[in-house]
Amino acid sequence: MRLSTVLISSLVAGSVLAAPSNLKRRESRIARRGSPRQHASQHDDTAPENNPTWAGAVINAPQGTFTSVSASFTVPAPQEPAGLTGFHAASAWVGIDGDSCQNAILQTGADFHINGGRMSYNAWYEWWPADSVYLGSALPVSAGDVLYLNVTAFSPTRGVFTITNTNTGATSTKKLASKHALCMQDADWIVEDYGDTAVPFANFGDVVFTGATALTADGGVQGLAEAYLMNIEQNDVVLTSVAVDGDSLTVSYVDGGDGGDE
Repeated sequence: MRLSTVLISSLVAGSVLAAPSNLKRRESRIARRGSPRQHASQHDDTAPENNPTWAGAVINAPQGTFTSVSASFTVPAPQEPAGLTGFHAASAWVGIDGDSCQNAILQTGADFHINGGRMSYNAWYEWWPADSVYLGSALPVSAGDVLYLNVTAFSPTRGVFTITNTNTGATSTKKLASKHALCMQDADWIVEDYGDTAVPFANFGDVVFTGATALTADGGVQGLAEAYLMNIEQNDVVLTSVAVDGDSLTVSYVDGGDGGDE
């Protein structure tokens, strides 16, 4: 696959030059392709599974099930993990596919970064394996903003993303087409260590997805009660915790982790 080396930069006050997120997110996805997920019936619903890059919740269903996934979350103020300095990053997003189906992912969300105590952010959308598209000044993001996220698939190769900053009223939405067909069988609410080994994982505190729902092709609605949970584990250290309360999913950074990538 072709790798991009596009650099991203934050456009909010006090921003810093960020890392090559397209490259790192692509590498993270490729790494996941090397270890496909279990079939939904094989998941242990009694405890979260461990995963090298994803924490959150996923619903697996038969091919063609999911047409839309949405949620809102409050943008965190990331910190450098205890005892560590330098650039650290994480990302929160909703998406369709990428778990039991790894052909493609339709997703939208925001990256958050910390470097020398200075925070920066980027909202983005992506139809993986194409590059992420960063929204920059079209949708500025700051700590404390509440973002509403939605992805909708009209068919396996056509869809739309929407991000709304409910604090500022700014909205970005666009219809998309891709030659990389979705299976439409995974609904995702994820906090990701998209940097894998090259970009250390940020202490993001808590990300709380609210109103987490997935619409199905038959007009139904599925929520977190149908999802299985996962935590990020790296080098035998679990870096997150996850909890569900109704339609809310809380993903928390676990203090005492080593940053995951050092």
